[in-house]
Amino acid sequence: MSIRKERILYDWVTIGIYISMLCIGWMAYYAVTYTQNEGRDFFDLSTPITKQTVFTVTALLVFITVTFIDWKFWQNFAYIFYGAGLVLLILVLIFGSEIKGAKAWFSFGGFSFQPAEIAKLGTALALSAYLSNFKTDLKVRQYQLVAIGLILVPVFLILLQPDAGSALTFFSFFLLLFVAGLNEIYFLIGAVLIATFILSIVFPLEYFELGLLIIIPIIAWYFSKRFPLSWAVLALSLAAVVITFLYLSYWYWIGIGVLGSLVFLILLWRSRQERLSLALLSSMILLTGFALMTTQLFLSLDKHQQERINVWLKPSECDPRGSLYNILQSKVAIGSGGFWGKGFLKGNMTKLRFVPEQSTDFIFSTIGEEHGFIGAVLVVTLFTILMLRIMRTAESISTKFISYYSIGLAGLLLVHVLVNIGMTIGLMPIIGIPLPFISKGGSSLIGFSLMLGIYIRMQAKPK
Repeated sequence: MSIRKERILYDWVTIGIYISMLCIGWMAYYAVTYTQNEGRDFFDLSTPITKQTVFTVTALLVFITVTFIDWKFWQNFAYIFYGAGLVLLILVLIFGSEIKGAKAWFSFGGFSFQPAEIAKLGTALALSAYLSNFKTDLKVRQYQLVAIGLILVPVFLILLQPDAGSALTFFSFFLLLFVAGLNEIYFLIGAVLIATFILSIVFPLEYFELGLLIIIPIIAWYFSKRFPLSWAVLALSLAAVVITFLYLSYWYWIGIGVLGSLVFLILLWRSRQERLSLALLSSMILLTGFALMTTQLFLSLDKHQQERINVWLKPSECDPRGSLYNILQSKVAIGSGGFWGKGFLKGNMTKLRFVPEQSTDFIFSTIGEEHGFIGAVLVVTLFTILMLRIMRTAESISTKFISYYSIGLAGLLLVHVLVNIGMTIGLMPIIGIPLPFISKGGSSLIGFSLMLGIYIRMQAKPK
């Protein structure tokens, strides 16, 4: 009796995109380090481009290797990988090397390894395994807490390093929880808190409170408008708040605004909407308290930390030759590339090192300068196609574990791409998040290659 080996049909389009981005990343890094390496031995491991070449080849080998491992292996050992990631995050706090103020790396000779990348894989696997378990019901509080805890535990350990950028990327897994059915109220609360954080820093506190004292009565009026003259009371309340804000002192308009809000909350209470009335009242108090806390926290930060936030939210107040320098130079580099770009190894901003951290945080500016609008759009298009193909797998495949893992991977890629490219054009804070497959560094490159290789095997079909 003959034994016939099963033949597997892989997604060669996705594999082609992956290899294309490896090549783009290697070329961009070579352009950044070109003048440093001129005249040196390419096989000398002390040169940056040789190290990056080793990382690229290693990542490709890891990618190829995991495509031969059955996906059930990752499901069966998901929690072990998650636990291993947590152990590494603890060990790095004790034995790790401090680089740029964060104790986030293990150093071996001339190479460094960041365990947060393994923790990303472990979290994606553990969440997928947990959510695909038939017992898990995200409508039940205890299951919600466990799922959220799987994300927040590594976040807490990474913040101890401290590495806010890596910690932020783990919040991409909340997209997976949203798709899996976590109550929308959690995401609404999160969105409101983020908006409050941003608004309380961008605008003076009194403007934030003014907006709150206008919005709360409008919401309350909407649910109590069946009462006679409720619209007139609303108009008078809002007019009183605005007039006193313009012509009287701070406490007068605060008092009138609170009084107007209380009138509508009482109307809600009378209309037997006690829960909504209490929710609006508590929201007004809690959001004001959160805004005050955010303002005080911001003022307590070190000057360089405040400047990082101001560069993102209030760039007009920043020094163009100081904290704003990186972003301005990055924008100039991207803009100077024009439509077609200056050509490979012909970018003046890149060659003369005008953009700091260009091999990592601002690698996209190199692509924009040397390959222009066409090159930048090509990179964005490749990432978009990759994420859409992964999401299509998540939607079409019947195996829940594979579906959830695909969503987790797509969400992680989305956050990395949006934040990294956003940093180079000033739309996102500079928090040190690499561009997958393209930025310098072995940990991120190998980590994402490993995760994508696992996905490739998961969605592969028998021939």
